[in-house]
Amino acid sequence: MRLLVTGGRTGYLGRHVVAAAEAHDVVAVGSADADVRDRAAVVALLERHRPDAVVHTAYVQSDPDVTAAGAAHVAEAAARVGARMVLVSSDVVFGGSDEPYDESAPPDPVSAYGEAKVAAEAATLASAPDAVAARTSLVLGDGESKHEQLVRSLARGRDGVLFEDERRCPVHVGDLAAALVELAGNDVRGVLHLGGADAVSRLELGRLVARRDGLDPAALRGGLRAELSDPGPVDVRLDSTLAATVLTTRLRGAREFLAP
Repeated sequence: MRLLVTGGRTGYLGRHVVAAAEAHDVVAVGSADADVRDRAAVVALLERHRPDAVVHTAYVQSDPDVTAAGAAHVAEAAARVGARMVLVSSDVVFGGSDEPYDESAPPDPVSAYGEAKVAAEAATLASAPDAVAARTSLVLGDGESKHEQLVRSLARGRDGVLFEDERRCPVHVGDLAAALVELAGNDVRGVLHLGGADAVSRLELGRLVARRDGLDPAALRGGLRAELSDPGPVDVRLDSTLAATVLTTRLRGAREFLAP
């Protein structure tokens, strides 16, 4: 399988997808190869490489043109060359609920980034009948993620809090990368949730990271996201039961993959 990975040169998740796909013919691309906002450039890129599948990890949280229009351009170009499209989406397509979200839950974003991801999903799923929108959560686990770097700085005295009321399903970057490569080569289609097995707060997640790294978990202070003027999504746990039935890759929970 020839697999093209957007964000595969410098992106955190993209680099892990490239590593997970070492058994395949991998084409890692980044913004230097084509600006995803430029439709013609994206079409030319995929026509040049003609992959069998695309894993689209590239996004810019503050730029809806990259996140939404960029995904639409990649999906369109993938369809033109007959490539399977796997979009990496997010739990922020939801606004928050007392119950976990499964794949049948309608998106209800409460942030601009969430709205951009909803648009990216819609374009992807409309592009071809075998396209996949893979929603995931916080991605970490190798020690190098922004989440882990933040926890270490807070544990060492930087001012700040971790939210006690924000609940999500963090996933190990290696598990997620392996699942995305598996999706690129199978026949699963539509929306699929790829969250980790454990639902935890930001504060609990931080304490797990601190404990693993030999830092004092008690040094981390909690706060409430709901008290912010614009809190965004607070409780966006993903029900990933379906993924466990259609994938061989196991998505571990944070309490397992961050164990000392």
